[in-house]
This record gives sequence, structure tokens and C-alpha cells, in this order.
Amino acid sequence: MFKKLALGAAITGLVMATGCASIVSDSSYPVSINSTPGGANFTIINEAGFDVHSGVTPDTVTLPASDGFFSSASYTVKYQMAGYNEQSFLIKAGMDGWYVGNILVGGLIGWLIVDPATGAMWKLPESAHVTLQPNTAAAPMGGLSIASIDEVPEEMKSQLVRVK
Repeated sequence: MFKKLALGAAITGLVMATGCASIVSDSSYPVSINSTPGGANFTIINEAGFDVHSGVTPDTVTLPASDGFFSSASYTVKYQMAGYNEQSFLIKAGMDGWYVGNILVGGLIGWLIVDPATGAMWKLPESAHVTLQPNTAAAPMGGLSIASIDEVPEEMKSQLVRVK
């Protein structure tokens, strides 16, 4: 009987000493990087200003959700494509719902040490998607500007006049 009680107490102690989010969640997450239209070049930059990944959309990148003890990570995704304006998207980690489970389970060590240290208290969004805006051909006042037909928005193409 004493052995069963001791085993039960040991298991309860282990559960309460660990972090709820560390058990159920991850500290790094796959993030889908997409654009409309596809085929855009992208660069992911961390808070310190360092490039952490580059590629072409669509792509999936695994990123850490933490930037240190009790600090969530954030990233800027810069999209570039010929004929389109450069665009940025902010990826910011939010609190993982399982982290709050430490209150219910009573895991003070998980709440204050384990989950913040492992980064499991944070969660990243599943995707970063932008719709790229085409460059518009605009002539300066009193001047002439030459642009590729691909740079002219669809709604303005009906106003074009063919020059012979």
C-alpha cells in the first residue's frame, strides 16, 4: 500500500514540476510562407535584424517561437517580385493556451521556469500570406514615362492607345 502511495505521489510531483505547454506543445512551429501571385522571393528577418531564411513562395519554414526567457519571438517577412511593390508581413508569437494549463495543474515550476525556458509558452501563427500589388506606371507631370505592359494595371489597359 505504501509503495502505491509513494508511486502516486512521485507521478503527481513529476506532473506538477513540469510545464504543461512543454508536455503538450512545441517550442518551434512550421509557418507557411505564401504570396499571391506565387513565386515571390522572400527573406525572413528576426528582431535582431539577421536574415534567418530566404526562399521562394510557397514554402514552409520552421521557426522558434521564443526569443529568450519570457520573451516571444517576432519576425519580418519581406516579399519581392519583379513588377510588384515590395511588401512586408510581421509574424509575432502569442501565448500558447496550454501555458495557462499550469494554473489548473498547479505547476508553479512549469509556469515560472520550464515553459519560459523551453519557449513552449509561445506559439507562432500557421501562415504568412500577402497579396502583392503591381507597380503602376505613372508619368510625371509634363513628362513621359516608358513602362512594360506587365506594369500597367488591368483596369487601365483599356485606356491604352497603340502608337504606330
